[in-house]
Amino acid sequence: MSKLNGRLRGINLGELMLTLPSLGWLMVFFILPSLIIFAIAFRTADAYGGIGDSWTLETILRLVNPNYPGIIWRTIWLSVSNTVICLAVSIPVAYYLARMDRRWRQWAMLLVVVPFWTNFLVRVFAWKTLLHTDGTLRHFLVWTGILGADQPLLYNSGSILLVLVYTYLPFAILPLYAAAEKFDFNLLEAARDLGASSPHAFFSVFMPGISRGIVTASIMVLVPSLGSYVIPEMLGGVDSDMLGNKIAQYVYTERNLPRASALAAVLILTVLIPLLGMMYINNRRQTRDRKEITDTLSHHTGIRA
Repeated sequence: MSKLNGRLRGINLGELMLTLPSLGWLMVFFILPSLIIFAIAFRTADAYGGIGDSWTLETILRLVNPNYPGIIWRTIWLSVSNTVICLAVSIPVAYYLARMDRRWRQWAMLLVVVPFWTNFLVRVFAWKTLLHTDGTLRHFLVWTGILGADQPLLYNSGSILLVLVYTYLPFAILPLYAAAEKFDFNLLEAARDLGASSPHAFFSVFMPGISRGIVTASIMVLVPSLGSYVIPEMLGGVDSDMLGNKIAQYVYTERNLPRASALAAVLILTVLIPLLGMMYINNRRQTRDRKEITDTLSHHTGIRA
């Protein structure tokens, strides 16, 4: 109780007033809608596809449908694969962007954000045309022997992953570049002077130095990837549905809002549980680091005394 009172006394009124608008925004547009979705998942569906008057566990129990685990697994592995590939490409890009001459850096950053100037649907349609069965790219790959004559480029998980990476790559590059720009590259020189190889210095000095950017980029890519709907809808096949497609099917085709809410609740938990886990690990790490610093200072103070 005394710790709680100490924390409350330590809250600055000005900081609280600055935080209230964002807290209100989160409450109204995130927390309340999420709670409503969880509540609807426990309601029955009426004859017109709306929300019934009674409560039931049937909708939740139907989540054990044998088709759902495959869809959930496909959603997770495509989203995680997309995040890993985006990070693998973006970290070196951010490194070289941060070390690039300012004149060329502006043009390089322009190339990163140019895709945002085009409508998202137009870009997906462009990829659909490029990967089409009668497209030039597929004919070239078949002619070179890289692709079999009966192998399509479209309507499979590979095409979905390719366009996911293309779509979300800028969302990984921008926060990583922001973190890399603030990094002191003299630390890499110092590591090499102490005998570390360039790869070792990169992974042991540069990567931890931009860890916040890596976490931010991971969240910015993973979260929207989990809820992807348009890309698998336009480029995926019959067996390439993700959770977003199934939710849309229950809303627009089958008109079953409770079942759509149940799947949406699964999607929310899929995003929320890893984020809470990362926050917990980060808080534990910060607490441990503060304790180590305090112990070190206490030890040196005792020696000096």
